[in-house]
Amino acid sequence: MTAAPVTVRVPAKVNVQLAVGGLRPDGFHDLANVFLAVGLYDEITATPSDRLRITVSGPDAHQVPLDESNLAARAALALAARHGVEPRVHLHIAKDIPVAGGMAGGSADGAGALLACDTLWETGATRDELLAICAELGSDVPFSLVGGAALGRGRGELLEPLETGGVLHWVFAVADGGLSTPAVYRECDRLREAAGTGSSAADVPEPAPSGDLLRALRTGDPGALAAVLANDLQPAAVSLRPSLTETLRAGSEGGALAALVSGSGPTCAFLAKDPEAAEGVAEALLRSATCRAVRVTSGPVPGATVLR
Repeated sequence: MTAAPVTVRVPAKVNVQLAVGGLRPDGFHDLANVFLAVGLYDEITATPSDRLRITVSGPDAHQVPLDESNLAARAALALAARHGVEPRVHLHIAKDIPVAGGMAGGSADGAGALLACDTLWETGATRDELLAICAELGSDVPFSLVGGAALGRGRGELLEPLETGGVLHWVFAVADGGLSTPAVYRECDRLREAAGTGSSAADVPEPAPSGDLLRALRTGDPGALAAVLANDLQPAAVSLRPSLTETLRAGSEGGALAALVSGSGPTCAFLAKDPEAAEGVAEALLRSATCRAVRVTSGPVPGATVLR
């Protein structure tokens, strides 16, 4: 075990396609989930301690749990149990990814804590072992470890890396307050029932990635990608938070090539042609007063990375 603190940086994600299957008997939904890691980061620092302790700083830190429900704590406990290590670690999370915003901030913290503890405790876990623990923690956690671009199947945890052809420029509009991911999935099921299509796995076609979308990612063509961005959870997120309609409109009118809710929301994502266009979209969103904050960034970027 090393005595020096270990800091790991982990990116946020945007779902450029989120195809949601019907409700399975186990309560989950099969997904075809095309992830892209983007340059908004949380940093998790692991330091030896007399007990497991979580602290958080940064925007909305007060919304992050400090007990064992935190994915960072759960990651440390899972790794410690596998390797017979006492989970005596102080995990400090420096938040910059929006909390409960559909950008996998909690999942990022879980993946970051796992890599930080593995490095601190010198457990020597293999990549496959780390990914297996990530999958136990949550559907988005494995991608937070891997980064780049990937297709997630199953609940999203079965990952296939995807080829990308260039840098894509994004603007994110951060909403006031979060949305519960389970609540958004329940609303998705309710809307499907209300539409008469049914919501079970027997009623809903098996989700599949769009060939046009995968080709657009390979070429790195933002215009081609904009035409095929899709999120099956968007109607549910907008149903629960109707004000998102105004945010999406403001970014589109501000010059975005495409607008969509990121994951389960309520953060909205806007694809821009280039860095200059992204700044224009950001300015339009700020003028619209339809969101709490605006972030400009790009992707894909690497996954969880040890900084020191």
